[in-house]
Amino acid sequence: MKTYFVLLILFCSSFLMAQTKVSGYVLDEMNEPVPFANVIFKNSTKGVITNENGKFYMEDDQTWETLIVSFVSYETKEVPLKKGANYDLKIILKEEVAALNEVVIVTGKQSKKNNPAIDILRKIWANKRTNGLNKYKQYQYDKYEKVEFDLNTIDSATIKSKLFRGMEFVFDQVDTSKVTGKTYLPMFINEAASEVYGDNILNEKREILRGNKNSGFSNNQTIIDFIDDLYSEYDIYENYLKFFDKSFTSPLSRTGINTYNYVLADSTFIDNKWCYNIIYYPRRKNELTFKGDFWVADTTFAIKKINMQASKSANINWVKEIYIEQEFDVLNDSVFLIKRDYFMSDFAFNKKEESKGIYGKRTTLYDNYQFDIKKEKDFYSKKVYSFDEDLYNQDDEFWNKKRLEQLSKDEKGVYVMLDSLKKTKKFKRLYNIGSILASGYIEFDELNLDYGPIFSTFGFNEVEGVRLRAGGRTYFGQNDLWRLEGFTAYGFRDNKFKYGISGKWLLDKKSRLIISGGNRRDVEQIGASLTTSTDVLGRSLASSSVIGTGANDKLTNINLSTLALELEPARNFITRLSGTYRTLESASKTFSLDYFKPDGTIEGEIQQFETTLSLTYFPKREMTGFGVERKTKNDDFATLFAQVTKGDEGFLGSDFNYTKYQFSYTQPWAVGGLGRLTSSIEAGKTFGQIPLGLMSIVPGNQTYFSIYNTFSNLDFYEFVTDEYLTLHLEHNFNGRIFSRIPFLKKLNWREIVGFRGVVGDISDENRAINASGLPYNAPNKEAYYEYSFGIANIFKVFRIDFNFRGNYLDNPDARKFGVTGAFGFYF
Repeated sequence: MKTYFVLLILFCSSFLMAQTKVSGYVLDEMNEPVPFANVIFKNSTKGVITNENGKFYMEDDQTWETLIVSFVSYETKEVPLKKGANYDLKIILKEEVAALNEVVIVTGKQSKKNNPAIDILRKIWANKRTNGLNKYKQYQYDKYEKVEFDLNTIDSATIKSKLFRGMEFVFDQVDTSKVTGKTYLPMFINEAASEVYGDNILNEKREILRGNKNSGFSNNQTIIDFIDDLYSEYDIYENYLKFFDKSFTSPLSRTGINTYNYVLADSTFIDNKWCYNIIYYPRRKNELTFKGDFWVADTTFAIKKINMQASKSANINWVKEIYIEQEFDVLNDSVFLIKRDYFMSDFAFNKKEESKGIYGKRTTLYDNYQFDIKKEKDFYSKKVYSFDEDLYNQDDEFWNKKRLEQLSKDEKGVYVMLDSLKKTKKFKRLYNIGSILASGYIEFDELNLDYGPIFSTFGFNEVEGVRLRAGGRTYFGQNDLWRLEGFTAYGFRDNKFKYGISGKWLLDKKSRLIISGGNRRDVEQIGASLTTSTDVLGRSLASSSVIGTGANDKLTNINLSTLALELEPARNFITRLSGTYRTLESASKTFSLDYFKPDGTIEGEIQQFETTLSLTYFPKREMTGFGVERKTKNDDFATLFAQVTKGDEGFLGSDFNYTKYQFSYTQPWAVGGLGRLTSSIEAGKTFGQIPLGLMSIVPGNQTYFSIYNTFSNLDFYEFVTDEYLTLHLEHNFNGRIFSRIPFLKKLNWREIVGFRGVVGDISDENRAINASGLPYNAPNKEAYYEYSFGIANIFKVFRIDFNFRGNYLDNPDARKFGVTGAFGFYF
């Protein structure tokens, strides 16, 4: 009894915030749930759709006395609300085939033919390109965005848990969700005010940030970037909507007829516009779909209001609920412009009703639309080169003017609560643990130094045996103009110390002119990638794997020194000029890099200076930060890479003279409801005589990890080339196939197929220089290929791939079949 009394006191203040709250279940006469039923306050357009279990929850600041519950083939029912808070109502609907006066309603199982809802849907498709901002040459508007993260399902066990001991004051801010009806505790708020400009003729858009405010985390760019990536913009008129790296079929999609059931449910005036109300819900479970309803105008066939709630059976991890509301204003009697966008997601380890989790809520408001004010093209390409701290320290007067929706009493309280919370020692410890797991570095603020990465502390290979590594970097802030990094390592089998040190300095912010350099002495698996890395501190996974498919003794001692200049003359176009001097020699007694010198003697060490010019282009890549190191915000962009490398014989004692050309193109493809395809093509050719240590090694994979752009059934050095062409294809169906198989669909597994191929050759002069005793094999008779079938999302975190070798089965110790896997957290 005491527990309930404590909860009552804690929740009392939040109950007073909303005038009407109501929750319950809608059932039929057989006591079975009625999913997707319409529940609204009488004489309003404020309502919700019941979930798969017939459950609903609503709240509003106004006082309402009656609830209207309706669904096709059932009698509409009015439910009186006797008090402000009405919980656990049990509403029984009686079956009845009925029709509205204004429209004809299709009852029962929804047909694709002679369905008035689908007739309206087709008119929406026909008019979508002429609606909204598309009607104007140029546009601009003010935008206000508020993002909040809340700990949900607060109960007495949560309040008494050891985790919150010493921080009990945070529960003064407990509130109730208007979507789920669950209690929640706000833990973070971020506000942003900006101005948006666009040109439909130039197909350009620019957003200028005017202010940003965080509760408790100052201007932490990592959190802001996470929010931006998590809640990317979307257009409901598009066929597919991308959320959490998944493509959901839009209810307004041209493919929606095959994905959703549509029911014409109502029609009425909204803001003096006659509108139709259409309910939609998925035809099948386990697909990335929504349920909900929308109101559409009867002349322009523009959306006036839409609600979307992801099906609980949708194949998406860690997200229990997705709920979206969009509202549009009418301008000039015909143009519908978005005025409010609300997005809520419930992150949880499982989708059980009682499970605890975190709400992520974003509210975006739009105002002050202006049109046909032309800006020069340079305006849209203008970049911001410096971090403006003033944007993150705007005063109250600024926010009172820019907030298009005032903060609630509870939201204002979060700022006060978090200011107190971040001074609590226990919270600081929890925050630091989370920061370490996220970044891999332990921060020493008083020294402006980070230790790590902690995940590379331990390693093992057959040359070094057990390997321990310690490293660190300078860190004064997220926008440092320069950075130093270094590490030292020790192998207990070879009894040798290794080290590496590097530095980089941003000389010019506008052109992003960066000078970098360093030196590394280490053991490396050459040939883990076709493109030789000039990253001083780079080290491949292959030389650190604990177990493998065979002897991993083809390792190389490397002494690498590099000096480089990098420039970004245009957005996402990077040029890099580097000079690299390296010495290479075998690190193992069972592996040789020996070659014949011109006088016929045999040499085991290679000394070589290379000059490298590389050009890289990342179309549509979004970056964040203003320092020497920036972070990538998105992952849906292509990468085009071209490089020429020149070896200069005699310079600094270099042994060989050659020129190597390389090109690669990687492209992710969103294939609508069929998932995501990633394709990569690489090509290269070397002119001049070179030994094994400088050749292009086709990247094999002797680990049990699934590593993209390697060949899972090839051993290291099985194929060696001086000219090559590779193709990698990998398609993730995101459960599209398994969701249609009865005994598999509940598992939410995701099917992956892959294909890998390479063709290449070795010149006669490069074969002749080989003195290692190793056979020089190249896939020159026919292209070598592999194919694979994989199952991802096993227990939500595992992936397993079954890899098959297509040919060259007579190669010594050829692996015809192999199993690899991966571990990761994916939505």
